[in-house]
Amino acid sequence: MAAIGREFFTVKTVSEALKGFCPTHLTGVETVGLNDACRRVPAADVHAPEALPGFDRSSVDGYAVRAADTFGASESIPGYLRVVGSVQMGAAASVQAGAGMAVAIPTGGMLPSGADAVVMIEHTSEATADTIEVIRPVAPGENVVRFDEDVAAGTRIAPRGRPLRAQDVAMLAAAGVVDLEVHARPRVTILATGDEVVPPGAPPLNPGQVRDALSASVGALVREAGGEPSPPRIVPDEAGALRDALTGVLGASDVVVICAGSSVGMRDQTAGAVAALPNSETWCHGLAIKPGKPTLLAHSDGIPIIGLPGNPRSALVIFRLIGMSLIRRVGGWTVEPLIGTLRATLGRDLPSAAGRLDVVQVRLSEGGLAEPIFGSSALLSVLTAADGYVIVPEDANGLSAGEPVEVFPYG
Repeated sequence: MAAIGREFFTVKTVSEALKGFCPTHLTGVETVGLNDACRRVPAADVHAPEALPGFDRSSVDGYAVRAADTFGASESIPGYLRVVGSVQMGAAASVQAGAGMAVAIPTGGMLPSGADAVVMIEHTSEATADTIEVIRPVAPGENVVRFDEDVAAGTRIAPRGRPLRAQDVAMLAAAGVVDLEVHARPRVTILATGDEVVPPGAPPLNPGQVRDALSASVGALVREAGGEPSPPRIVPDEAGALRDALTGVLGASDVVVICAGSSVGMRDQTAGAVAALPNSETWCHGLAIKPGKPTLLAHSDGIPIIGLPGNPRSALVIFRLIGMSLIRRVGGWTVEPLIGTLRATLGRDLPSAAGRLDVVQVRLSEGGLAEPIFGSSALLSVLTAADGYVIVPEDANGLSAGEPVEVFPYG
């Protein structure tokens, strides 16, 4: 009876577990195609093989011109330019913009030789069949996306250790990267313990029996964390059964989860079974948390083992806090996902026009600052550099530096 009341022997805090329990095992590397790349974790940095977009192009519908030809133009004294042709999408410009000339160009069209700016069509009007009036001047480079403005050749476009998001996949596609090396999804073995536990599909229960609901719910969280759960296996309360089960699954597992296998009672065979494994180490048997104190964290040859409490609520709380993070690490993650909305401080003034809802990409920096990222809507790099976005409401005239903001993160 003395064993029933024994204390946990190595209790740790949740913070210590998140930072300190770091088994060395990582999943292997495999090659996947672009269509299967989203949420996968690159095993190495991916670099752009060439500059993007690869040519100077217009960011608006209008006319490609030499900026100097528009200087001084206004509504009262417009400038006049002769239209010498047009740019076709998907083809190199076949005409040249010389002095006093304009070339019609659509958004995304290749800037013709001789032009260094684009006048928005709203700032022009047709004077004759081949002449336009320009009522507002443009500066060199205005309304133009430079050939390497999105990405310069050799730039890192996807970092190792961070799962690929939709915008990262778009950047890879734009750069022509169609195959990449990623960490394999962690294989997670789930062992349920107890003579009273039966599969969910079991016929009407006998007195004292319970269906294995915990393994199914843990498996769902494993998938959410990017892992692949094995079909649950029920281990009876027999001497040596758990040790034998662990020995049999370790070689084919990246993480092992024991459901209802950790407690302070006589039935807790987990600690002894884990201790009997080769090169095993129990990092803690008890967490300073409620619910979920009877939790075991250990490893065998670097493969992590989690012993969850039998209470379903306690077990799922622990697995969300500790287990999912552990699976991500084993799967090559070097960052933790940003979940929910975050409070931050705006790093600089953010102008906006009343009556318009603005969605502004931001990068989160140390100290809780949200730094806006600006750039043409044609630039994928603005999205891939962002940790999330801030919404400027329609009734606001902008936000001021130092103002608290709500950041919607890209997980």
